[in-house]
Amino acid sequence: MEPLMWSIVLLIVALAIVVLELFVPSGGVLSLMAAVAAIAAIIVAFLAGPRQGMVMLIVTLVLVPAVLASAVRWWPQTPIGRLMMIGRPDDPDDVLPDSEQYRGLKKLVGKVGHAKSKMLTSGVIVIDGRTYDAVSEGMPVEPGQTIRVVAIRTNRIVVRPTDDPPPQETTAENPDDILSRPVDSLGLDGLNEPLG
Repeated sequence: MEPLMWSIVLLIVALAIVVLELFVPSGGVLSLMAAVAAIAAIIVAFLAGPRQGMVMLIVTLVLVPAVLASAVRWWPQTPIGRLMMIGRPDDPDDVLPDSEQYRGLKKLVGKVGHAKSKMLTSGVIVIDGRTYDAVSEGMPVEPGQTIRVVAIRTNRIVVRPTDDPPPQETTAENPDDILSRPVDSLGLDGLNEPLG
């Protein structure tokens, strides 16, 4: 067999080993073998002549990265790729626990309320008479400005200023919402005299 045929065989072996490395975890041993086979293919092609050597060098420099990129692209669809990628959620909400609190927060998306404090990324809002901590979408929100809940991200309420009319506030106190109650009703005595 002439040197050019040997160099082609060595290049095919190098490409096969590159693809095999993606399916068989070898700690880099197969990658090293693929590199040795590719270099050997170039050296053997140069033994056949300088023109054949340059052609094999260019083909190797184009073909190996192309095969590697294709293999990496299709690897997640292979059986071993799906096995390795198991547990990766399709939806970011899948990583959060499905608790009563989170379901309650998800119901707030789309609701309109107003800012209770100045929001320079975070602050306090009021929706349906209840007070919540929230984060604005990068825009400052003035106290009393109407806001709309646009998303719940990792148990944080994300709001955006809106021109919608503010909803009618209910003045009935919610006994569970301690932040909306006056300080006097909390039964805290002696705030002016901390040691008294």
